[in-house]
Amino acid sequence: MANTYCQLYIHYVFAVQNRISLIQPEWKESLYQYMNGIVVQQQHHLFAINGVANHLHLLVSMNPRQSPSELMYYLKRSSSIWINNEKLCSGRFSWQEGFGGFSYGKSQISSLVQYIQNQEIHHYKQTFSEEYQHFLRLFEVDYDPKYILKDIQ
Repeated sequence: MANTYCQLYIHYVFAVQNRISLIQPEWKESLYQYMNGIVVQQQHHLFAINGVANHLHLLVSMNPRQSPSELMYYLKRSSSIWINNEKLCSGRFSWQEGFGGFSYGKSQISSLVQYIQNQEIHHYKQTFSEEYQHFLRLFEVDYDPKYILKDIQ
């Protein structure tokens, strides 16, 4: 794709299957490094990654050769296999089907990176469901609330 120039920033949000809090502090940094490797392997650039025990946020500068859905397929599949092969969880680990993908402009990147870096603090005030629905409303994504899973009680 000679003479193709793009600047595409996508904020991805996705959860552990059934929003179970399986991502442990002891291995989350290793998971983030592994995921960064996948993003780089797929020829993108990871600006930020963080989350809490039941979900993750990533900010990726996308290479236009790959769709967001394809990147998420590789990222979630490969990281699930890695977590299971490393036996980091008792039982089988998997990511919830689907993801949120929200586009941002260059001027918004520094504040979004800060937001992602402060996930632990942010979630003292707001659940994942509340946060996710906030993004859907903010970006005016038409969604059916019955498909937004409730947090496990």
